[in-house]
Amino acid sequence: MQTLLSLQQTYFKTQTTKSYEFRIEALKRLKRSIQKHETEILEALYKDLGKNEMEAYSTEVGYVLHSINFMMKRLKKWMRVKKVKTPLYMLNTKSYILHEPLGSVLIIGPYNYPFQLVIEPLIGAISAGNTAIVKVSEFAPHTENILEIILGEAFEKSYVTLVKGDYRVNQQLVSMKFDHIFFTGSTHVGKLIYQEAAKNLVPVTLELGGKSPTIVCKDSDIQEAATRIAFGKFTNAGQTCIAPDYIYVDKHIEQPFVEALKMAIRKMYPNEADFTNVIPRHVKRVSSLIDKEKVTFQPHFESKIAPTIIQNVTWQDDVMQEEIFGPILPILTFDHIDEVIEVLISKEKPLALYLFTKDKALQKKILKTLSFGGGAINDTLMHVANPYLPFGGIGFSGIGHYHGYYSFELFSKKKGYIKKGKWDLGIQYPPYSSFKKRLIKFFLK
Repeated sequence: MQTLLSLQQTYFKTQTTKSYEFRIEALKRLKRSIQKHETEILEALYKDLGKNEMEAYSTEVGYVLHSINFMMKRLKKWMRVKKVKTPLYMLNTKSYILHEPLGSVLIIGPYNYPFQLVIEPLIGAISAGNTAIVKVSEFAPHTENILEIILGEAFEKSYVTLVKGDYRVNQQLVSMKFDHIFFTGSTHVGKLIYQEAAKNLVPVTLELGGKSPTIVCKDSDIQEAATRIAFGKFTNAGQTCIAPDYIYVDKHIEQPFVEALKMAIRKMYPNEADFTNVIPRHVKRVSSLIDKEKVTFQPHFESKIAPTIIQNVTWQDDVMQEEIFGPILPILTFDHIDEVIEVLISKEKPLALYLFTKDKALQKKILKTLSFGGGAINDTLMHVANPYLPFGGIGFSGIGHYHGYYSFELFSKKKGYIKKGKWDLGIQYPPYSSFKKRLIKFFLK
């Protein structure tokens, strides 16, 4: 792997990856390879996670194809040298910003969206002019295999390539001197990567997770809220970093809301055919979080953990001690919204927050008072589908953000520089006369 990194570093130094024409052609090759193997990608996602074709295409394959198109249409504009203002005291000077690639980057993806969460940051790395080594989760082996084929067909190893292996390979990779490491996964592993990267002063982007809350107020449209929350929670069987982890619902509408939630789940999943699997290594962990005495809804599925609603939940319950990352939806209640705000301020900052209310004053209050990575008002998940929005966490939920322009920016260095004309006031040069001192004080007061 060190030899592979050295190969990419040597290739980067040839300056080949920096031109607009090279970057565009690379994106086109990636797009063509993905389209060529679309059927195999969907089959791999089904084998790894039991994802139905519609969900797999919209959240993984179609998602990244749209992202590639978005990048290609705008890349030339983003790459232009940007002229910025220059202070008056720097007379006869012009100032500029140039986006230059970082160099050789490492992208480590998770198992829950094993295709999208590798390709999406790779699109940013390519657009910014970098070389890249990609590592897919070993817990999605079929997707890993097809990604190896796709990247192998599209790129030379000296430019973009995939390496296989378990956590020991990850450990070796993050100990190497990349120019940037991009990791999506758990907070626990993110901390370890951050510590290892710091030894070489390698900058990192950590896309993590946490317990993302959903607040349902009594003035909300109950049926609408139930439908959108069920979609957000049970897409990919809850194995989504921005899925609603738990719900705070106004106690005055708890039962009508729960009934609407049950109805929404029955309508979306009349059987288990369209429901994703919980990855085998997490079935036992997720199952252990279900307190059977508090379960108020759980349809019978033959071979999968079904969508599960539990009520009468407190922060002392096991299900509230960690990110669930599965199809369990705990429901807590509140009398007044200030109670919820007080609790959430005391918790770690989540990756997402969702609020269902028609009260615009309350919407502003929540947005200004609570810190979270991103979110939605009267919806769930869909903020991640907007390429014009930055996506990323804060605190324990992550470092850095990407998507669209923000991916290009993430994998670039903003190089600021000036051009000085021949004429110069010369007030900055010694010896310093009283006249120069007065001028400096005038400009810098």
